[in-house]
Amino acid sequence: MSTMSEPPRIGRAKAATTKPPSAPERILVVAPAWVGDMVMTEPLTRLLRRLYPNAAIDLMAPPWTAPLGSFMPEVRSVLSAPFAHGRLALAARWRMSRAVRRQGYDLAILLPNSVKSALVPFLAGIPKRVGYAREGRALLLTEARWLDRRNLPRQIDRFLALALPETASPPFDVPAPSFVLPEGTVDRALERLGLEQPSGKFMLLVPGAEFGPAKRWPIEHFAALAKNRHDAGWTVGLLGSAKDREIAAAVQSASGDTCLDLTGRTELGDAVALIALADVVVSNDSGLMHVAAALARPQVALYGPSDPVLTPPLSPRAAVLRLGLACSPCHQRACPLGHHRCLVDLTPERVIDVLAALGRRM
Repeated sequence: MSTMSEPPRIGRAKAATTKPPSAPERILVVAPAWVGDMVMTEPLTRLLRRLYPNAAIDLMAPPWTAPLGSFMPEVRSVLSAPFAHGRLALAARWRMSRAVRRQGYDLAILLPNSVKSALVPFLAGIPKRVGYAREGRALLLTEARWLDRRNLPRQIDRFLALALPETASPPFDVPAPSFVLPEGTVDRALERLGLEQPSGKFMLLVPGAEFGPAKRWPIEHFAALAKNRHDAGWTVGLLGSAKDREIAAAVQSASGDTCLDLTGRTELGDAVALIALADVVVSNDSGLMHVAAALARPQVALYGPSDPVLTPPLSPRAAVLRLGLACSPCHQRACPLGHHRCLVDLTPERVIDVLAALGRRM
């Protein structure tokens, strides 16, 4: 049976407003390498601002997620960490640690769980370094936390907990992720892409998913939905990175060339602007799904092998659609049973019904 629900909101807890005994003046947040996790960094910056009103808050992020920092008002600056994914790059990290040391940070909060992400703060000698004790990196941290998965079931809670005393328990008194676009962001993106404002309803489809094929709603389903909305007079756009071009081309072909294919044409900042312009977004569980939630766009989030409890789209305007089969969530990159029913059996007609319900609520 399909389920459609609004994701849980973050509630209140006294612990989130309890100021720790020492107040740092400069904070470095080592940000995640995944777009969706980077979106969930934004509430952490607001919590840090509330705890430390006078502190400068900077992010250190890889180039492919760093642009999202410009939509987080509490962030002073973003340090680009140009380390190839999965590479130790010890010499490059040592050089960056010298630059980080000169900034005089008092506190580093490490959101990724890797040893590599702990090296720059450690080599820079930041006096307080807080993160989870994973991959045997506890010696690189001054405060190595044990990850309590039962008490912190969501990724966002795990991030927020690192800014609070270990005794703090969720739910935390912090709003869901919310991006603020500088004035003119949408207009500049449209100009760069040579596009005009859509004249009617504008739906964006996000057919890719970086994690793997198991997360992807079938091409023919996206195509059927695109054709349905196109026949209703909507403008339908396809959005994704260069890696999604093949999938988008297949959707475009199967839909009878009814879509505006923007896949691979946008930088991340432009993708954010286009999502802000959309009347509705339909996506797999992906980074851009979380961007749509942070922009409070009406959206349908399609879940198969992944778990909406761990990483839900945190927005009251999001509808989560999943079948809840006995074999899911399996968290596998490809269906281990070979049938992919968790998404194959999630028909376009069900998504169309959800879109109609969203329209009545808008």
